[in-house]
Amino acid sequence: MLLSLVLLGSFVLAPPDTLRPKRLALIPVPLVYYTPETRLAVGAAATATLRFRRDDGFAAARPSQATLAVAYTQNRQLLLYLPFQVFYDHNTYYAYGEAGYYRYTYYFYGLGRQEVPRELYSVNFPRVRVNAFRRVGRLLGERGQLYAGLRYQYEDYQVTRVAPGGLLAGGTVPGGQGSRLTGGGLGLFFDSRDNVFYPRKGVVADVGAFLRNRAAGAGPAGETTHFSRYVADVAEYHALGRRAVLALNYAGSLIVGTAPFNALSQLGGSRRLRGYYEARYRDQNSALVQSELRLEVYKRLGAVVFGGVGALGDQQTLLRLRDPKAAYGAGLRFIANRRDHLNVRLDYGLGRQSTGFYLTVGEAF
Repeated sequence: MLLSLVLLGSFVLAPPDTLRPKRLALIPVPLVYYTPETRLAVGAAATATLRFRRDDGFAAARPSQATLAVAYTQNRQLLLYLPFQVFYDHNTYYAYGEAGYYRYTYYFYGLGRQEVPRELYSVNFPRVRVNAFRRVGRLLGERGQLYAGLRYQYEDYQVTRVAPGGLLAGGTVPGGQGSRLTGGGLGLFFDSRDNVFYPRKGVVADVGAFLRNRAAGAGPAGETTHFSRYVADVAEYHALGRRAVLALNYAGSLIVGTAPFNALSQLGGSRRLRGYYEARYRDQNSALVQSELRLEVYKRLGAVVFGGVGALGDQQTLLRLRDPKAAYGAGLRFIANRRDHLNVRLDYGLGRQSTGFYLTVGEAF
């Protein structure tokens, strides 16, 4: 989302419909967005778009991008981050990730079936995530690119304040007093979309296995714990005539071992079950199905209706299907860049005794 916001600014300052691609372009841009977790956020960024010399003459080469940005929110949160994505050698190599430092406040609603009145807590954490892939083949025609590679993550989650007398303060929540997470694993990435920002057809799938991650300080007595995570995120797109697209998203997360609470499977946020606060629901396992009907209404203006349902589970019950979490809503779209069909997204979602308003850039999935 944050990278997309920077891209919006670069399109406003230098419309790609009229400029010839340059090997290196560096543009400073403003940042503005709104989510329930941050409320209004403002800041500034500089984004670099790069095309490698090795890809000269290759029309299908995707541009590489990196962004350095800082934002401050209405909730007094500070974000300093460097997201990036790199394509190299005729799209043979693909890497993406981020490095950043965050001073944040969150609401905590409990774990699994143990729900509590929301507790406000504060956290400072640096975070590094790197995913490096190499193309290993093609599926479903020439457009379908299959990549395989490695993943790495590091996060030093320093909890600086918790609600007095709350569940986090009791010392029984894994990582409730803070934790340092390190680990990596393997991944597969498949992409056959006809457009990155607004697909009308195709499939994108991101599958990963984070093996034997180490979480220092996550145990009840501050001891080190270990866990593995298996994740899958798949989206498919179907054109319904010239002005309508049906988008479907399937996502799942399975954890084996003891993970800190901030690394558990989650539901809620601007991408998964809009209408619920980010990580409103946390547990060992999660599964989600959501859909969105996207309509082109008039010139640059569009509209969507969306809905989704998810379930959580633990070591005893893989998924509690009799206790689903559902959300639905509608939104408006404005095309910020016609060539790539990059949309400004305005959504209002409703869940169970919960609502959420989102002003961001780029689709939820």
